[in-house]
Amino acid sequence: MEEFKNDMLTEKDPRYLTVKEVVHHLIECNKDIPGIPEIDWVIHVVHSPDINAFVLPNGHMFIFTGLLNSVTDIHQLSFLLGHEIAHAVLGHAAEKASLVHLLDFLGMIFLTMIWAICPRDSLAVLGQWIQSKFQEFMFDRPYSRTLESEADKIGLQLAAKACMDVRASSVFWQQMEFAESLHGYPKLPEWLSTHPSHGNRAEYLDRLIPQALKIREICNCPPLSGPDPRLLFKLTMKHILEEPEKEEADAAIKKQKVDAIPIQKQEQIPLTYMVRKRTRS
Repeated sequence: MEEFKNDMLTEKDPRYLTVKEVVHHLIECNKDIPGIPEIDWVIHVVHSPDINAFVLPNGHMFIFTGLLNSVTDIHQLSFLLGHEIAHAVLGHAAEKASLVHLLDFLGMIFLTMIWAICPRDSLAVLGQWIQSKFQEFMFDRPYSRTLESEADKIGLQLAAKACMDVRASSVFWQQMEFAESLHGYPKLPEWLSTHPSHGNRAEYLDRLIPQALKIREICNCPPLSGPDPRLLFKLTMKHILEEPEKEEADAAIKKQKVDAIPIQKQEQIPLTYMVRKRTRS
């Protein structure tokens, strides 16, 4: 918290009030879930372009303004904040810490065995590096991606109980994927990341949305009005991608028309006429 203390928005800032209202609505609609009413939820909105949010085990939520600028409506924001609430309620921070301690213990046993077989400092350093990388890519990152997917699932259910349009959840990650490709950001393999890829998250949420819609019905939420935001996004992207092609085609057609305009040739005067005119003069 000390890291962001100079960048915190005031409690009177409209962005802070929006986040506070959404969090309060989510908590109020899900207070029957064990763990949610017991946590003292505290909201911190950080003025930063980073598209990020995180929650501490004690219920302190940190939401960056970059994330607020990336959502298109209150439904997307509700899902993302539900995702953070799910992390705290499920105790993911404690789970991850327990796994790290276990892996560190096993790593110490591994290094001790290496040292017992060949007590050389260089070999011990190499063994420690191999062990740390093996632990990171075979356990830490895959487990972190699993926790993120679990938080997506529970966060979607929390948003459904709050009568949000859960169909907007997958659209957010499609927007993120499109924005990164538009800016030319390199697409890293998922196994290098602590989070699932944007595309995989969108597909995963799409598979969960039918169940979330049933939860809305059970909670007597009002029927969803208007077209499916997923369809609207696809149509918008299709229009955006087709527009440059249409402009190129129109430019090519105009060029062809210009090239096809006949150049009026000047009337050629017969050479014999010119010779006769000179002899007469």
